[in-house]
Amino acid sequence: MITRRKKGLLNGFTIDDIGDDHLFTGLETPMKKDAFELSDTEKKDKIASLFSEIMDVMGLDLTDDSLKGTPKRVAKMYIDEIFSGLNPANKPKIALFDNKYQYNQMLVEKNITFYSNCEHHFVPIIGKAHVAYISSGKVIGLSKLNRIVQYYAKRPQVQERLTNQIAEELKAILNTEDVAVIIDAKHLCVSSRGVKDDTSATVTSYFGGKFNNQEKIVELQNTLNY
Repeated sequence: MITRRKKGLLNGFTIDDIGDDHLFTGLETPMKKDAFELSDTEKKDKIASLFSEIMDVMGLDLTDDSLKGTPKRVAKMYIDEIFSGLNPANKPKIALFDNKYQYNQMLVEKNITFYSNCEHHFVPIIGKAHVAYISSGKVIGLSKLNRIVQYYAKRPQVQERLTNQIAEELKAILNTEDVAVIIDAKHLCVSSRGVKDDTSATVTSYFGGKFNNQEKIVELQNTLNY
């Protein structure tokens, strides 16, 4: 018996049927088991070589002074910058502090700018994240909230997964369910190609614990609109 997977189907549809629609396969970023057997230097060398082939196939002249350094630049950018969040070694180290001020209301860090990349077309996702939590006895440095967002953004992503990954990380670190994450982003796979709609944006949210009621959601939304 031939399974749907063997036929190349996903939930009964082909890749062409799915087209530009996004698939959200799970909370974890899909990674190979041997993803970190190569060193970063080895990965850069291999990516540079492969990207040279792509450029060559496209008909670009790699002997041109403007282009000959491009494969190495792209490789360095992929590993050290825009996809650095794939490597657990780059995960931000988080220190917590006692809530000595006894501040028991929500704390909101809003308008955290991030740049990610759509895992379906490898083109940018540009947006802002709003993060909130209520202390269970510990507090986190404000800049660490930004760093957590950036860490999970710097990998091929789906916005729904990014939202949940940030929320689950904060819940684990702060030992509380009282966490909220809202992401408002523009996807260049929508605005620069495909339907080429430059005016639309995508909003995703996670409301946990005390945030998972209408009154608290309205309070959070009012805070974000200040």
